[in-house]
Amino acid sequence: MNKTIEIIGAPSAFGQRKLGVNMGPDAMRYAGLIERLENIGHTVIDQGNVESPAIDMKKYKAEQGGLRNLEEVTIFCESLCDKVDGVVQKGNYPVVIGGDHSIAMGTISGIAKHYENLGVIWYDAHGDLNIDETSPSGNIHGMPLRALIGDGHEDLVNIGGYKNKVKIENIVLIGMRDLDEGEKAYIKEVGIQTYTMADIDRLGIGTVIAETLAYLDKCDGIHLSLDVDALDPVETPGTGTTVPGGITYRESHFALELLNDSEKITSFEIVEVNPLIDIYNKTAEQAVGLVGSFFGEKLL
Repeated sequence: MNKTIEIIGAPSAFGQRKLGVNMGPDAMRYAGLIERLENIGHTVIDQGNVESPAIDMKKYKAEQGGLRNLEEVTIFCESLCDKVDGVVQKGNYPVVIGGDHSIAMGTISGIAKHYENLGVIWYDAHGDLNIDETSPSGNIHGMPLRALIGDGHEDLVNIGGYKNKVKIENIVLIGMRDLDEGEKAYIKEVGIQTYTMADIDRLGIGTVIAETLAYLDKCDGIHLSLDVDALDPVETPGTGTTVPGGITYRESHFALELLNDSEKITSFEIVEVNPLIDIYNKTAEQAVGLVGSFFGEKLL
């Protein structure tokens, strides 16, 4: 079914320490994102980029205690939340292109206002379930999912003016292969549905997606948050926190095709494309290819 898709660029690099990820939205546009979606048959409205606070390079590069760039992350995510909220209010399909994964706090805060029981598929090499006490780095891109659950610093938990956007039992983690000790303990304690790379190898990505959709069938909407570091860095090098042994590009295409076929995914974001550490914009082009598969692009 053809959709009216609104693209929102979220050029934040404040959640981590590698500049360039703020150029991800424009790299994906340059790689043909808009044209790809229009050629499939969708109507596309490009909202441009959310305005970002200025980057103070001295502060950005400095060693900081606690949460890095907390004020900037919060300001950015509040603005993104408002943008996404507006798209959903119009009945259009929000697609957010990042930017580091801290932007998910803004995206999902804007979406969850419209659902009683929102599900989240977190397609990522990492759990992003840290709080400031468990984070080894203080980088907020390792914390968004925990904040959306309702744990962590009050500024992050309250983005959008409310707490507890996502229930633990409505989350599925796919592609896990690098978890901090605090994240491992938390996942075991609260019982988040998790598919590690070992699970994907054993079951196959098709079964993982089928089980995920069945598990989230109780939800009235499902958000897909895709971090390109879920993919193997041999194929997808242009991202800031690579971990060997990831999901293949072909497996990811198939996963997104299955999610599209289900007609259950109500919003989408793709994050952590960094053209400054990419090879000839390869990762941005692959990200655009994945978006195409998610929105119904077929070979025949």
